[in-house]
Amino acid sequence: MGFSKDSCCVFMLQLFIVVCLIVQSFDVKVHADLNATLTVNASLASGRRIPDTLFGIFFEEINHAGAGGLWAELVSNRGFEAGGPNTPSNIDPWSIIGNETYINVETDRTSIFERNKVALRLEVLCDSTCPADGVGVYNPGFWGMNIEQGKKYKVVFYARSSGALNLTVSLTGSNGVGNLASTVITGSASDFSNWTKVETVLEAKATNGNSRLQLTTTTKGVVWLDQVSAMPLDTYKYCIVLPHPINKIFILDFAQGHGFRNDLFQMVADMKPSFIRFPGGCFVEGDYLRNAFRWKASVGPWEERPGHFGDVWKYWTDDGLGYYEFLQLSEDLGALPIWVFNNGVSHNDEVDTSSVLPFVQEALDGLEFARGDPTSKWGSLRAAMGHPEPFNLKYVAVGNEDCGKKNYRGNYLRFYSAIRHAYPDIQIISNCDGSSTPLDHPADLYDYHIYTNANDMFSKATAFNRVTRSGPKAFVSEYAVTGNDAGQGSLLAALAEAAFLIGIEKNRFTEIFYRFFY
Repeated sequence: MGFSKDSCCVFMLQLFIVVCLIVQSFDVKVHADLNATLTVNASLASGRRIPDTLFGIFFEEINHAGAGGLWAELVSNRGFEAGGPNTPSNIDPWSIIGNETYINVETDRTSIFERNKVALRLEVLCDSTCPADGVGVYNPGFWGMNIEQGKKYKVVFYARSSGALNLTVSLTGSNGVGNLASTVITGSASDFSNWTKVETVLEAKATNGNSRLQLTTTTKGVVWLDQVSAMPLDTYKYCIVLPHPINKIFILDFAQGHGFRNDLFQMVADMKPSFIRFPGGCFVEGDYLRNAFRWKASVGPWEERPGHFGDVWKYWTDDGLGYYEFLQLSEDLGALPIWVFNNGVSHNDEVDTSSVLPFVQEALDGLEFARGDPTSKWGSLRAAMGHPEPFNLKYVAVGNEDCGKKNYRGNYLRFYSAIRHAYPDIQIISNCDGSSTPLDHPADLYDYHIYTNANDMFSKATAFNRVTRSGPKAFVSEYAVTGNDAGQGSLLAALAEAAFLIGIEKNRFTEIFYRFFY
């Protein structure tokens, strides 16, 4: 039976450890009467300072890190758009409550929102013959909604009805049994003859980690639903304004904060990142440009965001966690935002440099949104969303892992020239690796990614030892031991990555660096 090179290395490492233990055991017997003192000077004066910007995080919408993760929205496919713009369409993960003798459910294109035309139509066929709990639809969220006793949940949706509305909104167990919280929304035919926004707050009477949101009725007629949202009230920065103890003029404020789950936000904050790279990654590129993340489609009122199918990681996002929210997340963490935008290149198609100017303008508009005066076109939208002051955006990356693509260098130069002219202080990051060969184009930093086996990662501990200290700095934005060496996590992979990080720290003045958050 043969051995691979990696297996031999592991065997030799194990043999070395065993030999050392044997030698040490003999040494202890011979020199048991001897003492030794090891003094470690760990004072600040003895150390070499690590720059504040050395460590940060990378956040990409992958494995539901945002949708179903940090972003606190409980409803999956809230706008019924995940099935595509054509109707009838798939409404997954929504499901129907009641059989076809009681209710017909389908999608149509009657929504009030121009960028989200799909709505859900419920034709209730029963009246006095309806089941006692009613008929309708339910949404299980991403993996079952985690509902906690005593917590409040804000439910928002849009409704229209052919007659009087009597709709029960409830949180139940996964099989519809066990009423955790509920309320009844009623109104006359005139109240709901046009699309009407409904808001209510439900307080959970019990805890269930596998719950669902239900909308049911026992009233015959047609009801349309759209943009159904359920979020816990206590997202990060949530506060309640209590009555003033003297003049009593204040009222309770049920604002939802910034929309980030408090528990996950705290885990990220505890890492104390100095910066955050967002929103990707391959999520920025898309397998095809038509499915790439576009910042303009992810800002403004959440009901008007069209969402998109992330064709690299194969799931739909409503883009509630959009460009504005990423900038807000950076500010909340006290971290510098590093915005990665599409440069007209995806995994499978590219915009020719002669046609890339609209993409350049989109990037400039994104910078105006983040940094522009609140009276500017895009700065005014940021202000209207609740942030009149500019965000502290100083770093941008032109694309992700696109250096080898045919049009990248030509496109990059168009972006570089336009951004440098409009925002001379912004640091621009190239996708091309400048650690071994000098870049053939201007850049402030170059993006360094490495996915490899353990042996190769060990060798990369010295990768930056001979890098020139002048010119663009390294931005080590993605690294990992992969393949058989990594598995579900291994000591060998951890040691190899640790060795690589030691090399990064030793060369701390040649690069800024961050680690994954997926």
